[in-house]
Amino acid sequence: MEDIGQRDRHPERGTIQRMDNVVVVDDLAAAKAFFAELGLELEGEATVEGSAVDRLVGLEGVRSDIAMMRTPDGHGRLELTKYHSPSSQVGDPQAPANTLGAHRVMFAVDDIEEILDRLRPHGAELVGELVQYENSYRLCYLRGPAGIMVALAEQVT
Repeated sequence: MEDIGQRDRHPERGTIQRMDNVVVVDDLAAAKAFFAELGLELEGEATVEGSAVDRLVGLEGVRSDIAMMRTPDGHGRLELTKYHSPSSQVGDPQAPANTLGAHRVMFAVDDIEEILDRLRPHGAELVGELVQYENSYRLCYLRGPAGIMVALAEQVT
């Protein structure tokens, strides 16, 4: 097997520019409010449909509303998607953190307890506990709208 670190790289081709996430939700308004309270900013909203969208996601008759949220530094985005058709498949909103293929979004924050206090009125519930990992981070997992698992990490200084 080739050592990835030793492979000839072409930084001018095929490089990752940024990491964004897409999350399917059942209540777009609640999800927007939750992530706005976390500190993301609404960048824009749209309804998408048509053959190009159908081909993109591998479904027929797609019509969905999307809200694009961005991090305050402008380097990351979270697309919230509400499917009107076809209807979304119901997943397990209480799936444990070790579920294969589980979706999780992680954010670096500067005051984890203050963030938790702000998110609780929006339905946020801790999955486990707020813990300190060694002398480096305070971390927690929580559930937001539609069972979205959100991880928060505060660097210990």
